[in-house]
Amino acid sequence: MLGLILTLAIQATASMALLALPMVAPAVSDTLGLSAVFVGYYISIAYIGAVIGSLAAGTLVPRLGAIRASQFGLLLIAGGLALSSAAQLGPMLAGALLLGMGYGPITPASSHLLARTSSPRHMSLIFSLKQTGVPLGGMLAAALVPPIAMHSSWQAGILVVAAACALCALAAQPLRAALDVGTHAAGPGGRLRNVLAPLRQVWSRRPLRILSICSLLYSAVQVSLTTYLVTFLHVELGLTLVAAGLASSACQFAGVVGRIGWGWVADRGLGALRTLALLGLLSLACCVAVALVPTAVPVRLLIVLLCIFGAAAIGWNGVYLAELARRAPAGSAGSITGGASAITFLGVVAGPPLFGIVSDLTDSYRTGFAMLALPLAWCIYRLVSDSRRG
Repeated sequence: MLGLILTLAIQATASMALLALPMVAPAVSDTLGLSAVFVGYYISIAYIGAVIGSLAAGTLVPRLGAIRASQFGLLLIAGGLALSSAAQLGPMLAGALLLGMGYGPITPASSHLLARTSSPRHMSLIFSLKQTGVPLGGMLAAALVPPIAMHSSWQAGILVVAAACALCALAAQPLRAALDVGTHAAGPGGRLRNVLAPLRQVWSRRPLRILSICSLLYSAVQVSLTTYLVTFLHVELGLTLVAAGLASSACQFAGVVGRIGWGWVADRGLGALRTLALLGLLSLACCVAVALVPTAVPVRLLIVLLCIFGAAAIGWNGVYLAELARRAPAGSAGSITGGASAITFLGVVAGPPLFGIVSDLTDSYRTGFAMLALPLAWCIYRLVSDSRRG
């Protein structure tokens, strides 16, 4: 239980950091004199860093331990946010890369710890509980950063989140010795062959390969939603920045509830693959609904739609990660998760920029949301087919 609570707190803090800048994207774009779609490129660069960090986790986590690797990641994230608070393009992009490199090891580290301490019967629920840290972090970013930006500056909002990351790393120190057991300094070296070994492990096993490709596409949908939702609501539906942030927070909260609920559903008999297919179907329906929503839609109806969208598009990760851990060879959950996460993050590298390009070319974020239905349809087909294979 202690490991679950601490990894949840670390995940929430890291996710808040990753989504801090998108929550004030219109203000950042005004400062830089760039289109608001700039935020998609920022997130893409962050996830290029996350690919590097995830692959490095296969070496770092066994050597340092899950908590120490997470502390190291949080400090990198804090440094990345400090650079991102500069009102200059070069330092901001460098900060995005550093932020991503710190974010990359967070999930493999937690999987390494939780796979060792969790009951197989409740693994989907436990991993889903931990993964509620992602939408919880999004909620915190949506609730905190826009108000700070309005009362001070967007840079102040970013720096407050950077300070939170450093404090979280410090707070984890008293618990590290009890949780970082089984580390070994003589683990695999840092040569490229060893760094890429987790990726080869995943790609050589068909079930893990299919799961990872679906996670790539699901993550592209999820992060496009969380990256552009505030801007879409503000620019196309006319909500104020604070109101759009609160609507985004509601969407993220639904993701928290969804992750717990879907983990319970998967453990109780529906199974991971069928649960993931169902979430893809719900996400597809919501993409189409958001693309068609009228400008004068009642706010309550809009919130309901966004909550369904959040529960589905943000709710899949825990079920997916638990299934990875189940299918991983004994003792290699952290390594397998690192390799699979690198594939997952590639979807985030490509997803937001493609969403931004399509939206910019068509002068409508609605087209971007409609486009997301296509990869979801492929995932639904593949997951249903694989669930029938057993």
